[in-house]
Amino acid sequence: MTSASERPLLFLDVDGPLIPFGASHGPPLAPVPGSSAALDRGNPLLDRLDPGTGPRLMALDCRLVWATTWMRDANEAVAPRLGLPKLPLVEWPDTGVHDGPLGLHWKTRPLVEWAGGRPFIWADDEIGAMDHVWVAAQHPGPSLLHRVDPARGLVEADFCAFADWLGALASG
Repeated sequence: MTSASERPLLFLDVDGPLIPFGASHGPPLAPVPGSSAALDRGNPLLDRLDPGTGPRLMALDCRLVWATTWMRDANEAVAPRLGLPKLPLVEWPDTGVHDGPLGLHWKTRPLVEWAGGRPFIWADDEIGAMDHVWVAAQHPGPSLLHRVDPARGLVEADFCAFADWLGALASG
């Protein structure tokens, strides 16, 4: 295994990939120690988190990074429910989010900049064709832009795609 700074990055969105827009994963959970009580009481979507996702993400040989509009709330409310440590997070720029070709997602440029040439996976439910084209032209390292079905969230096929890509990267 390589060091955390050398491992490929896995940029994680919350809404869609981790909080699917389909059914919840069980009854409401009790507030998690160390999480924000206001978020625990005020966001019923947190009940849709699958606690089994955290260990599966941690088992991947990559560095997890939040790439979500949840910002710091991802570490306060989402990470504890998934058994994840506090993760680094991409800070979104205040301006320029609509720069670029039509169809380019506003997250694409900041993620490529944050990656700084390192290999990365981007797991999001809003990735489109222009994002693939732009990343291929602008990012010098390997990348996997992986669209997650927002109705289901991360499922077995997604984890297989991540593991296959990371395995090919490690052996190549």
